[in-house]
Amino acid sequence: MIDLRSDTITLPDETMRRAIYEAELGDDVYGEDPNVNRLQKMAADLVGKEAAMLVPSGTMGNQVAILTHCKPGTEVIMEADSHIYYYEAAAASVFAGIQPRPLQGQKGVLPADLVEWAIRQDDIHLPPTSLICLENTHNRAGGRIFPLEEMKSVFNVAKKHGLPVHLDGARIFNASVASGVSVKDFTACTTSIQFCLSKGLGAPVGSIIAGPAEFIEEARRWRKRLGGGMRQAGIIAAAGIVALDKMVDRLAEDHANARLLAEGLAELKGIDFNLDDVDTNIVIVKPTGMSVQELGQQLKKRGVLTVVMQPDRIRFTTNKEVSRMDIEKTISILEEVLANS
Repeated sequence: MIDLRSDTITLPDETMRRAIYEAELGDDVYGEDPNVNRLQKMAADLVGKEAAMLVPSGTMGNQVAILTHCKPGTEVIMEADSHIYYYEAAAASVFAGIQPRPLQGQKGVLPADLVEWAIRQDDIHLPPTSLICLENTHNRAGGRIFPLEEMKSVFNVAKKHGLPVHLDGARIFNASVASGVSVKDFTACTTSIQFCLSKGLGAPVGSIIAGPAEFIEEARRWRKRLGGGMRQAGIIAAAGIVALDKMVDRLAEDHANARLLAEGLAELKGIDFNLDDVDTNIVIVKPTGMSVQELGQQLKKRGVLTVVMQPDRIRFTTNKEVSRMDIEKTISILEEVLANS
């Protein structure tokens, strides 16, 4: 099967497996796991923050950040198609007791003037705004990059109103590799960040949250409350170290394969698609000759796995398990399926 469902299907390579096997272990709840400590220091340095903490998943990382930043009864501004709003099972409302304020962005980007308009005034009828959440790259917008200048503008608005900014940077390294903008430049426009080790970077599990030292200390307590206090977590951290050390530059291969796929799709009839919408490793298209469900089923029968994103859109996500040859084969299969629709 050519698995284009997600970059979460990536598997650890031999170097990563060896690092896991040979990992020196300790009890991380006591702060004694050397690989966890090394990974957290490495991650904090990479994103330009004072401290960092390993968590089991990106969702936990985002939710721990919200719990740490916010008080119950407050409101959090976020993009209407963001992962935090769309894919995290209302966790922010359930656990943090906050009210989401979803705003419709422009291809995943929240304009600063819209964010400022949405910040609540001091009125007993309204929940006070406690946090602004951004996403870079933006999954449901098709892996789009939130431009640095736009992030700076939002961050300046946040500072003006005394608000923290949390970045769901699950794929922030994709944004950096594709744009040429350093991760530190992006994260300078944030108070805290979450990024995933288990997507394009190829680790089997784990994410990082980073921010001010005091923030991470409080976040550690919230991680414990949510059941995220892991013991010999060095087997996870060892994979994360390899991911950050060896796998970041490799993301350019995924981007090149996504561009190859996009250019092939742009030549096919039966697809409504704009080549300019592809920034990184996600390609979302609208079939016009058949339903997305039918297209997905026909592709699966021929050995290509995809994800239906919306009632009329289907997603292809390149990843390290998919080669250039796989992409060329996928284009040929798509051409065959669409020709017969």
